Amino acid sequence: MTATETPTRRITTAKAMAEAIGLEMRADPDVFVMGEDVGAYGGIFGSTTDLFAEFGADRVIDTPISETGFIGAGIGAAVEGLRPVVELMFVDFYGVCMDQISNHMAKIHYESGGAVKVPMVLMAATGAGYSDAAQHSQCLWGTFAHLPGMKVVVPSNPYDAKGLMASAIRDDNPVIFLFHKGAQGLVWMEKNPRSIAHVPEEAFTVPIGEAAIAREGSDVTIVTLSLSVQHSLDVAEELEGEGISVEIVDLRSLVPLDRQTVLDSVAKTGKLLVVDEDYKSFGLTGEIAAIVAETDPTMLKKPVKRLAVPDVPIPYARSLEYGILPTRERIAAAVKDLMA
Repeated sequence: MTATETPTRRITTAKAMAEAIGLEMRADPDVFVMGEDVGAYGGIFGSTTDLFAEFGADRVIDTPISETGFIGAGIGAAVEGLRPVVELMFVDFYGVCMDQISNHMAKIHYESGGAVKVPMVLMAATGAGYSDAAQHSQCLWGTFAHLPGMKVVVPSNPYDAKGLMASAIRDDNPVIFLFHKGAQGLVWMEKNPRSIAHVPEEAFTVPIGEAAIAREGSDVTIVTLSLSVQHSLDVAEELEGEGISVEIVDLRSLVPLDRQTVLDSVAKTGKLLVVDEDYKSFGLTGEIAAIVAETDPTMLKKPVKRLAVPDVPIPYARSLEYGILPTRERIAAAVKDLMA
């Protein structure tokens, strides 16, 4: 490296999340973290690594295995003016604490006539591909997006993870922050190289509610999020050699949803593939298709294609699990079908 070159710092998505939380905790004493194994262990997916050593047990609080209890405690703290970051270890565990999430965290501001704010971040791991089976492998962001009162963000890369986490913590609304295990860049899990990238050391924000064009193209639009963005980028690079130009819209947020970026891209390409690792029925793929159809269906040169998880519990067996996921191979096949 010469004297004029700027060193490039590359970190994982997990590190980017922990770094964002640490920066916000230093800047605002009202920010604290709580959840299972968030302390000395650093979160089982690395989202709170090194925070306990710096801030101690008063601000990085390991909780008992009682999701209803500690999420309720987080809601109470937020109502009283603090800014808790609460980790629900696996999003699948929402079933035991859904009342706290959907009937309290999401609705207190509305039910108080706007008098009471709930500035709380609820973060959780999502995603399959690791034989975690039916109760540890779902995405469920469509479930939370369907319920009013919460913002829902889903980063696909380290830069966005850091910027969206900062935005979520500073937001006066409850924010669901969902991160895919496969996009965390953890050494003990199979990962995509895109889970490690350049991220500035200083604090910055990524606006909640603004999608990103992850790759520009002219033939087909892929609308997706989370780990499927990484898979779609891999596919787009491969198909470029076959003369197919793929544009990729990374939604980044489901609530608010950036409809205009989706529409602008489809208007350009005329062909739309929606890729989602959540369930297909009543989910994101149908919502995106409906937005296009309700706005101007004549933009489409071909019918919309949807690639998502079928309505079955996530299997444990690796062969069955990969049989239902939106893999690179299935994404490539769907793009080629649109181009046929």
